[in-house]
Amino acid sequence: MGKNNKKKSNIIPAEAFLRLPPLADASLADQPIIDTHTHLVSTFSTYRNKYRNGTLYTIHDFVREMYRNRNVRAIVDVWCEAPVLMAWRELADSALTAEDREQKWGGIDYWFVMGELSDRALHDAKSYNDAVEASILEAMAHPRCVGWGEMGLDYHYDNSPRAIQQEVFIRQLNHAVRLGKPLTIHTREAEADTERILMEHVPADHKIHIHCFTDSPEFAQRLLHHFRNLYIGITGVITYSTNLNTSNIVNQMAKSDGGPRILLETDAPFMVPSNLYNSIPEIKGSRLPLCHTAMIPWVAEYTAGKAGHPWSGADIMKRANENAKIVYGV
Repeated sequence: MGKNNKKKSNIIPAEAFLRLPPLADASLADQPIIDTHTHLVSTFSTYRNKYRNGTLYTIHDFVREMYRNRNVRAIVDVWCEAPVLMAWRELADSALTAEDREQKWGGIDYWFVMGELSDRALHDAKSYNDAVEASILEAMAHPRCVGWGEMGLDYHYDNSPRAIQQEVFIRQLNHAVRLGKPLTIHTREAEADTERILMEHVPADHKIHIHCFTDSPEFAQRLLHHFRNLYIGITGVITYSTNLNTSNIVNQMAKSDGGPRILLETDAPFMVPSNLYNSIPEIKGSRLPLCHTAMIPWVAEYTAGKAGHPWSGADIMKRANENAKIVYGV
């Protein structure tokens, strides 16, 4: 994925703009939001860093208040650090009962996946060891855990040697397949090796989420053809002029007999959808410092435009929610 070289203002909009304006499309607003890939700890940390005088003091505060009246049904939180952050258990345990989810999460269903991704830091793949693996395996048994990931290969930064990335990827895949856990896959500029490893180690009917897809449409089509329960994750990056691949594969899938095999996600705090700024003219020339789950409808709206007639934003959200049920059961 290329870089956007346009100059951006360093002025951070007021916190109030993070709460977002009402959606102009009532049919879009009526569709529940399911964010299949978000990083809550990182999102909240970014919020506290950018808004030192912010009014929200805990992750639960952030979720309850930022998503109030936004029709958010469920979030899939992603843990992919090595060593494993032990905060995962506190958050997961706080969502065990319906009463807790109502009181602490504002009625939103909290789910999570866990794995290890080598592009997070130089040492992550090299730090994957028996202790890290044991922590992930422990998390797999938690009632709120719905998958293994994110994990995969990233040859864009090459933060870890490719041979080690592949070894760690395969090791995790073997465990996840053995446990029957859906896979959350990160792949960037590693098409040949990702395809080879998945086809060698994963059954063709396994549930797979290719998260934040930006590689070639041809690669996506090969995966979709081989894995009948594989779905393509769409984030705000689809709205960026530096990325055409995601739009192209969406258009191709929309023309297929089965329609788009997509999941909607934010990858928050990253990648605010650029079309959102059309709805907030008051902050023209500046940029929000973080993305969050309530921005999903703008991703859906833009995706619908790339899918073409007869797909609407509401149709895209409805289809993506149905697919989230298939993959993660949420």
